Amino acid sequence: MTTAAPEALSPEAVTIGVVSISDRASTGVYEDKGIPALQDWLGRALRNPITWVTRLIPDDQATISATLCELVDTAGCHLVLTTGGTGPALRDVTPEATLAVADKVMPGFGEQMRAISLNFVPTAILSRQVAVIRGQALIINLPGQPKSIAETLEGLPRATPPVPGIFAAVPYCIDLIGGPYLETHDEVCKAFRPKSAIRKGA
Repeated sequence: MTTAAPEALSPEAVTIGVVSISDRASTGVYEDKGIPALQDWLGRALRNPITWVTRLIPDDQATISATLCELVDTAGCHLVLTTGGTGPALRDVTPEATLAVADKVMPGFGEQMRAISLNFVPTAILSRQVAVIRGQALIINLPGQPKSIAETLEGLPRATPPVPGIFAAVPYCIDLIGGPYLETHDEVCKAFRPKSAIRKGA
């Protein structure tokens, strides 16, 4: 008599907020490309069923902060990704708006994003992306260009030596703050967890 192997647990559902911050895109001057780029990459990277909460808003600090609070506190997002508004221009206030709603700051995310982008352009040092924790949610500011979004999330796996992307650390970070167990497709992005944190059957 053979014993059937235990079935793998179905991935937990996750609610993800995606915010594109642009004066011109939010008023219809041009088509927003940030939200589709984020949804495309995350949809390929994650095995979890995703509920999307999207927002397209102008470069206004109070609006950005209020939107982030709404996505975490009301919509129940466990992960919020923003794109746009992280440069040195006068209207670029996304980092300030994000820090204003933070319980904890996670500087390593911004440091790694700039390290990745410096492989392509010296002006990466002008980027001011930050990541913070609010409650049981992780909020990360990403670059504005779709190509840069994918590069910073995924890293440069074929570089010599390979450069890790930031998303490899996201699932374990969300574990630590009490969020759902995120599972990734390894061919897109292999999540890193200590052996003790890997869930059996996942």
